[in-house]
Amino acid sequence: MALAGINKLKFALTVTTAGLALAMAPAAHAQEVAEPDTAADAAGTEQATDSATADAGTASAAQQDDGDIVVTGFRASLANALNIKRQENGVVDAISAEDIADFPDLNLAESLQRIPGVAITRRSGEGRQISVRGLGSDYTRVRVNGMEAIATSSGTSNSGGTNRGRGFDFNIFSSDLFSNLIVRKTASAEVDEGSLGATVDLNASKPFDSKGNKLVLSAQGSYNDLVKDVQPGLSFLGSWRSKDGRFGALLSASWDKRHLLEEGANITRWTYGGSNGGWNPASTVAGKTIAEINRTLTDTSDPETALYHPRIPAYASYDTSSERLGIAGALQFKPADSTLITVEGLFSRFEGARKESQLQALGLSRPGTGKPQSIIRSGIVEGNNLVQAEIDNVDLRTQSSYNELNTNFRQITGTIEQELGDRLRLRAMAGRSTSKYEDPVATIVTFERLNSQDFIYDFRPRMMEMTLNFDATSPDAWSMVPGTSEVRLTPEKVDNRFTTYKASGEFDLFDSVTLKAGADYKRFDYSTSALQRANTSVVPAIAAGPGIAALSRTFNFDQGLGLPSTAVQSWLAPDLDKFIAAYDIYSNTGIWALQENIGTTAEVTETTKGAYVQADFNFDAGGLPVRGDIGVRYFRTDLESSGNAVVGSGVTFVTVEHDYDDWLPSANLSVDVTPNLIARISAAKTIARPGIGSLSPGGSVTVQGANRNYSSGNPVLAPTKSTNLDLSIEWYRQAGAVLALGLFYKDIDTFVQTLRGEAVYSTLGLPDSLIAGTVATPDMVFAVTRPVNSPGGKLKGFEINLQQPLTFLPGFLSNFGVLANYTYVTSNIDYLTSTVPGARIVNATLIGLSKHAYNGTLYYEDSKFSARVSLAYRDGYLTAVPGNDFNSWHGTNATTNVDAQISYNLTDNIRLSLEGINLTDEYADLYVDADNRLNAYTHTGRQFVAGVRYTF
Repeated sequence: MALAGINKLKFALTVTTAGLALAMAPAAHAQEVAEPDTAADAAGTEQATDSATADAGTASAAQQDDGDIVVTGFRASLANALNIKRQENGVVDAISAEDIADFPDLNLAESLQRIPGVAITRRSGEGRQISVRGLGSDYTRVRVNGMEAIATSSGTSNSGGTNRGRGFDFNIFSSDLFSNLIVRKTASAEVDEGSLGATVDLNASKPFDSKGNKLVLSAQGSYNDLVKDVQPGLSFLGSWRSKDGRFGALLSASWDKRHLLEEGANITRWTYGGSNGGWNPASTVAGKTIAEINRTLTDTSDPETALYHPRIPAYASYDTSSERLGIAGALQFKPADSTLITVEGLFSRFEGARKESQLQALGLSRPGTGKPQSIIRSGIVEGNNLVQAEIDNVDLRTQSSYNELNTNFRQITGTIEQELGDRLRLRAMAGRSTSKYEDPVATIVTFERLNSQDFIYDFRPRMMEMTLNFDATSPDAWSMVPGTSEVRLTPEKVDNRFTTYKASGEFDLFDSVTLKAGADYKRFDYSTSALQRANTSVVPAIAAGPGIAALSRTFNFDQGLGLPSTAVQSWLAPDLDKFIAAYDIYSNTGIWALQENIGTTAEVTETTKGAYVQADFNFDAGGLPVRGDIGVRYFRTDLESSGNAVVGSGVTFVTVEHDYDDWLPSANLSVDVTPNLIARISAAKTIARPGIGSLSPGGSVTVQGANRNYSSGNPVLAPTKSTNLDLSIEWYRQAGAVLALGLFYKDIDTFVQTLRGEAVYSTLGLPDSLIAGTVATPDMVFAVTRPVNSPGGKLKGFEINLQQPLTFLPGFLSNFGVLANYTYVTSNIDYLTSTVPGARIVNATLIGLSKHAYNGTLYYEDSKFSARVSLAYRDGYLTAVPGNDFNSWHGTNATTNVDAQISYNLTDNIRLSLEGINLTDEYADLYVDADNRLNAYTHTGRQFVAGVRYTF
């Protein structure tokens, strides 16, 4: 096929571009004589400072006014990160900025994926959340400038929707605001509790991080090969220190726009033939009786005996534009040599707009007049899956939606550090952060085509094909039907607020022993709410023809998907601007009036008080340097959870109180076996708190077309607890190099699982008023979910990390270097299928765990030119166990992402750069069941960013 040939050509050009980045390196070297990389050779013998600004390994250097040489560049970034890792007592990895306001990657999550054991989830073309050693974002705690924080954003339903958990959404921040990222994989008593996977520290730049004054300006333009337009970006940083070095101020800002298109198939799971009333009895599939076609399931004991089909085959397109503004500032003051006062502020505003178009075969999941009227004329069965079918009397839907997705993050912290003599040091910190997410405009408008004939779907290719056999762009083919069509208005918001107070002290008992103690208070406030129409299916009646023509537009699909000519690639879609103008749907009056969605309203206040004692030691044992720490942390958490719950025959806003506490011992030991070989062992007990959105005592009923769900919370969930053991050995064979092996084991005694099932609405004990105004009726089956504590299990694995500058090679080849790491994780977790004693248990891997993950980077750097190509592979992972509709589970298939970057120092002050992201246009491939049934398959294209940076 011609299009397949074009795609192959695109792939070849992409690979050639990435190769060119490195192939240009020798030419760049030949044009000039680069200075010898003597700084890198010396870096390995120097000790890192607390701020990790040691002069280390690079071929790029800048002269400051005071005569000091400050090394910069990717190689220096790697060396600084190694210095942080090497000096820690536990297992720690880091990513450091190449220079002030110059982070190696545009996205923080994409930087973190270079760390062993870290895998990222990319959504809408950008890294959103991370997992560490197989533990997902809810098990990873993020601190911003030393203070715990949550950053909330939203995505499509396939990408996790709105974040109502504890996971941190990295995409709301520009990387230019930060100087380093530190991932603490083992626990110490002095580090706050709350993480099973890792504690991630995001540290912004401060004026005392560098000598002298500095001003940096940069500009960039980004281009996506699906939307084919250019979006701008600007950033600056100014840092000033007084001549006496006692006062400093820093201000940085970053602004950018992005425009992305995500297109593909969206299936909304697979279900069995007997669901939603079953197929019309006239249906025929070769080799199957009508009883086999319409077999109904009641549990997960024998799903392979049923004939599964896609619930809602659909094509989907998401056109997303975003604007991101970040501002960071810091003031530092040393009134005396023994006193340091620091005040830091951080602000981020992320504003997005998403336009969505979908073409759905909604009738395959609609009871009553939907699926029971549909007649399968022929079909192809693979296993127990109806992978291809020709069907009559299918209800089709064309849907347009528009969402405004806004996040505002604010944080301010104040710290005072005081030395009292040579042995006693005190520190106090206070801070507050807020993350406010709002979707003020959330609109969906649908047109229908009822009982369409000769509809064909085909799932034999991975990119599903739909054939309609009528002109889908004709206004005569569609209508708006009261009681069936919908206009949904569902604005929502999620607020997170953190307040933190800490006080600590440390005393040098001996030269080799330091005693530490501290106390902290944290309060976390969470609230969420939403509005909705009283009846989404009360809509104007608009007949096919001129009425639809006046309110619609032709939508063109298939941006590089490679669909055959027989598949539908254009259809008529509701034109939201025209519809809004014609019917004033935002007037909040009459049928368009909004009311509280009582199921989504929830409030949680979580207060934690903690204290710790810890002893740090550093001495020689048998001629070997030994260092480490041992300590214990105590905490008590008090919860107050509120939500709308069913009480009797009505719904009441109720509040439930709950508390828990624990003692968490920890120990870390590092031994310098040789000057370049470090062995470490760590042991600790850790906890991770339940997702904040799971703690509401109420429940939420949602009906979106044929998707009917009831989700309830559980305010008495226990935290996930784990006993951990880590062993590692690290060989720093030369400056800027490391070869490390780490082993880890976690015994998880319980974790929070989402229990899934199905039930007829009338059996749930809920009032019918909760579904009044929707297209659902009390006799319809709803998917039911509830979080519960399940038995847990074991998690174990290992990681290998190699960082090697190739300085031993001759000539320009000595400017190359390699980064590579591999992580293997396995787990056996028991999942409940019911809370009834004796119910079936499903044993599977932990949700979010990728058994295999690896990434590698080949880089080149001299005093003028820098280039690198990176590859990141993440194995498939599960997202839900057990799955809906008696599927065994839901999951995401493996991904391989290739990125590249080149830069050139035009002068000592000006640098040009070009970065390519997702160069192979990797697809997001979601599935259900062990049969790998397609659930969603979308791509976002390649992103290219060109920039210029000027340093004063």
